[in-house]
Amino acid sequence: MTTARVEPPRTARPGRRPELDAIRALVVVGLVFFHSALVFDAGDDYYVKNAETTSATMIATGLGVIWAMPMMFLIAGLSSWHSLRRRGPAGFAAERLRRLGVPLVFATLTIIPVPQWLRSRADPGYHESYPRFLVRFFDVRLEPSEFPFVLRGTYFEFGHLWFVVLLLVFSLLLAPLVGRLPRGLGGRVRESAATAVRRRGVVLLAAVPVAMISALLGLEQAYAAWSRWAYLLFFLYGFALASDERFRAAMRRDAPLAAAIGVVLFMIGLPEFVAAGGDPLTDMNGLAIGARAVYGAAGWCWLVAILGLLDRRRPAPASVQRDAQVPAPVPQDAPASVQDRPDGLGRQVYGYLSAAVLPLYILHQPILVAVAYGVVGWHAPIAVKYAAIVVATLTLTLAAYDLLVRRTRVTRFLFGMRARA
Repeated sequence: MTTARVEPPRTARPGRRPELDAIRALVVVGLVFFHSALVFDAGDDYYVKNAETTSATMIATGLGVIWAMPMMFLIAGLSSWHSLRRRGPAGFAAERLRRLGVPLVFATLTIIPVPQWLRSRADPGYHESYPRFLVRFFDVRLEPSEFPFVLRGTYFEFGHLWFVVLLLVFSLLLAPLVGRLPRGLGGRVRESAATAVRRRGVVLLAAVPVAMISALLGLEQAYAAWSRWAYLLFFLYGFALASDERFRAAMRRDAPLAAAIGVVLFMIGLPEFVAAGGDPLTDMNGLAIGARAVYGAAGWCWLVAILGLLDRRRPAPASVQRDAQVPAPVPQDAPASVQDRPDGLGRQVYGYLSAAVLPLYILHQPILVAVAYGVVGWHAPIAVKYAAIVVATLTLTLAAYDLLVRRTRVTRFLFGMRARA
């Protein structure tokens, strides 16, 4: 039995969207500021805690968690559409295993245990060496009910690489599913959805499934306060959005409306979380369920607003202006046009950061925890300690990437980077 090929979209992407790479880089750099704040947060059990804590970080972190990681999954879904069309299901799965599976295994074996070890070292009576701690860290058992995080242990964790685990699993599930779709089914569904979103506000209805998952399945603090299954939905939304330019046109058109609704929902949801008491992320009382539903809907509105408003700042593609036929498609791996990327130094910085996103993401948290482990012992105000952790972490992470990762073929491979041309 032969499998169907991924159908080409009715309309194709007219060029690269550099704002997506910029968002990815912004989120990864922003994680340094976010995780540094957790060192001083009164409600979070971070690896290293300052003696003096504050609750003021809750609102600031809430402004980030509502959109940052959902956006990463949405963008991953967008790129998966183009990668699947280029490589086919088998090639796509192989590429995902190389670009995500290899760094996941390598980092888990080498640097992911560091934060857990430093958490133990915070106890003055703990003197176990790192090699001896590794034996206990890798004492694991299988728990299929926690899929896809089926490896569990007293000390074992994937840490901040939960994002890589989910993205890899979602990609590997998507590849055979797309390959086995009945011929023509995907095109008919896409055509119906793309026709529907031509009506103002329809694209915002995608918030309803997100709200339902958030309300009924709860939110998971370990995964940036979203359900792992909500992330799957964002990933699939991104995959669908890349398939037709009419979805992009709808997001551009409805971005101001989405921004207004998203802000209102956030202002409603935040007090609801506070008033719910207990654990509003998982409690099944009416107020907590309502707060999570509002949170889920707000998250989708924020994504539409951010992507749509950024896209509105660039000249509209001819396809979007006409909402009909489009120019000849540009291959995903073709060089970006001069109009799509900055010139000179800006282009160099753009290329550098675009390639660095995954390695920087992998490296930042072990380095941050190591820096914070020393800084929390200072006799200084929270603001001074926070600034020191952020600056030192950014500097050391960039240095580690530049000096230890990007310069050799072996290290580039281990961190999921493409080989140098």
